Amino acid sequence: MDSLTFKPGLAFLSSNSPAPPWTAVFEDEGPAGYFYACDRSQETHDHSIMDAMLIYNVASLDDSGRERIASIQWSRDGQRCVLYLDGVAQAMLDFAAQISFCRSNFPNFLEDGPRWRHTSHAWDDDAIRRFETEIYA
Repeated sequence: MDSLTFKPGLAFLSSNSPAPPWTAVFEDEGPAGYFYACDRSQETHDHSIMDAMLIYNVASLDDSGRERIASIQWSRDGQRCVLYLDGVAQAMLDFAAQISFCRSNFPNFLEDGPRWRHTSHAWDDDAIRRFETEIYA
């Protein structure tokens, strides 16, 4: 598990899957925090991001000035990962199924991309439960 202690407004945590070429990135550049699904085999940065999800808006956080812990946990097969903030699951990437979801269910687009579902990022408690059962079994 990769982790980072940070204050909202500036954070960067990148975590490589044990099964290349996948990478998950949590980034907060000021107004908001995002979670990205990335493919390291792509040569340019623009093509490496397969999906992006809003995790939070800094202005809407309770006690936005306090330190937090972001962590990324990978499944044993390296095909799925979960972003945790202060120990609470916020988003999941499933590289095998090419879907992702987050608590904000944002953003959503009218059409799916060529490789990844973008029409919904709706939260899925069952997928998180299965992930955590596998990891902590």
